[in-house]
Amino acid sequence: MKILKFKTNVQNEAEIAQVASFLDQEKSIQNWKIDTGSEENILSVSGENPNPQTIENAVQQAGFTIEVLRILGTGGESL
Repeated sequence: MKILKFKTNVQNEAEIAQVASFLDQEKSIQNWKIDTGSEENILSVSGENPNPQTIENAVQQAGFTIEVLRILGTGGESL
């Protein structure tokens, strides 16, 4: 399972709901969450083979900015 981390400008529950309608459609994503308590509003995505570009496109379609921070493999090692 891969874990992807992204910096976003999603800042509250209403904005998370906007993003959810796009991310929930992506079949390669098993779980996702946005930490609006962090300075960079980190989106964490996990799944078998999530595509960073697809995730970026989904968040951008929802009207937000997104930037890849990290891609981790099983066990948390950087890829």
